[in-house]
Amino acid sequence: MLHISATKQVMIWLTVVVGLFLALPNGFYTQVERYNDAVALGDEATGWPSFMPSGLVNLGLDLRGGAHLLAEVKVEDAQISLVEALWPEVRRALSAEMATIGPFRQSADAPVGTIRIQFQETKGIDRAYEIVRGLARPVQSLTGVGASDIEVTRGTNAITVQLSEAEKANINERTMQQSLEIIRRRIDEVGTREPTIQRQGADRILVQVPGVGSAQEVKDIIGTTAQLTFQPVVSVVGDADGIAGAGNEILPEVTEDGIEPSIFYVLERNPVVTGEELNDARPEFDQNGQPAVGFRFNPSGAKKFGVHTTENAGSLFAIVLDGEVISAPRINEPITGGSGIITGNFTIEESTNLAVLLRAGALPAELEFLEERTIGPELGQDSIDAGKIACIVAGIAVLVYMFLSYGLFGVFANAALIINVGLIFGLLSLIGATLTLPGIAGIVLTIGMAVDANVIVFERIREELKTAKGPARAIELGYQKALSSILDANVTTFITATILFVMGSGPVRGFAITLGLGIMTSVFTAIFVTRALIAIWFARRRPKTIEV
Repeated sequence: MLHISATKQVMIWLTVVVGLFLALPNGFYTQVERYNDAVALGDEATGWPSFMPSGLVNLGLDLRGGAHLLAEVKVEDAQISLVEALWPEVRRALSAEMATIGPFRQSADAPVGTIRIQFQETKGIDRAYEIVRGLARPVQSLTGVGASDIEVTRGTNAITVQLSEAEKANINERTMQQSLEIIRRRIDEVGTREPTIQRQGADRILVQVPGVGSAQEVKDIIGTTAQLTFQPVVSVVGDADGIAGAGNEILPEVTEDGIEPSIFYVLERNPVVTGEELNDARPEFDQNGQPAVGFRFNPSGAKKFGVHTTENAGSLFAIVLDGEVISAPRINEPITGGSGIITGNFTIEESTNLAVLLRAGALPAELEFLEERTIGPELGQDSIDAGKIACIVAGIAVLVYMFLSYGLFGVFANAALIINVGLIFGLLSLIGATLTLPGIAGIVLTIGMAVDANVIVFERIREELKTAKGPARAIELGYQKALSSILDANVTTFITATILFVMGSGPVRGFAITLGLGIMTSVFTAIFVTRALIAIWFARRRPKTIEV
């Protein structure tokens, strides 16, 4: 007897209702045109009661338009920064044995990325060489422990320190991984939907952000290095051509665009605290009601900040952002609370963006944009319209074929096909997947493949009817004997979709997502929904014979 338990029927129809309920806001493309407006207003969907689902399917760059950027990471900047950070450690180690090695100083004319130490006496050069070499550490990499991180060479009265090739390669890899993560955090901070952020080659990053008005908006967020440092001020000068001295640098005061700076600061090159030691940054207003950025250090940064302000009361202290002094207040009293405020000629938008950048972290190296494009939504709308036509044509062709081939049972299969498409959109909305142009191709392919399982079942039922068994038993055996063939055929296709998703990127993953979801919904509707429809019909009509 053909029978599906009441519990199974409830579970089947509950799944269908929930899936279609999630798909409602998408309206099978009817609300796609309002997507940009809804997102611009900060809404998920418009025109729906509050109790209705509001999640729209995320549209990819090829459908929705947006910004396309290809940036090159200046990994050499990270190498130079690390070499400069070595100097305090080298100086402390040599100073501890000053009596043995004699006076020394850092050479100001050393090549970029190199530390050169000049000694007044040559008698202690051998000992100094041993001390500096003792600072070398093995390079930690994915392949294990390798060579030393620094190379030390000795001259007549000088020692040169630079990074080893193994350490440079390690730094390059770390810099790329850190840049990818920081760019992703910055874009996520501003609530952008489904960006594509991928590494390309050794030192390039591809960034695609759907829905933004111009590529410049994205560049303003991700192109700023946001390297924040707090550095002691040595002196204030009127131009950048002065002599900074070893261990110092000259940086300009920040000015409005187009205005040449008139004040320059001679700063100690090694900062007391950096932005990496920030716990939080938020937009605020200063005592005069002007936009500013409040910050709070972590315990380590707060301790360093407190010690320096205690020991240097009355001195100037520069707050440097990306090579420009945005503020240089005087330390009137020790600041031991670990928090402060950055003031400047900020607008509210600038202070908000700066807080976002500081929270996300500083880029370890500068980005140079090699390619930038703003893609308009017109091309995407054309693709959506073409995809809509393809889906309609494919759907109608399949519906007509199934009805002509299998009659009433074909109608049941057609109903399941419509439910199947609705479930695909519901799942896309539920998991937050991005619909791309190849994804539309996957949906069209799914429409064509969705009835395959029903065809297998119906043909099996026809064979069972020829053995003079009753219609109920023929239907029951048809589903039982077709199940293994259905699962085998779809599991292999699903494995292929999984491999495409894992190994592919961009458009390939978009196709794999809709193909994989389509396979799951097709099997569900063929095995459960169509069977439930047939069972309900059979229980009410009780036909003596059936035609398939």
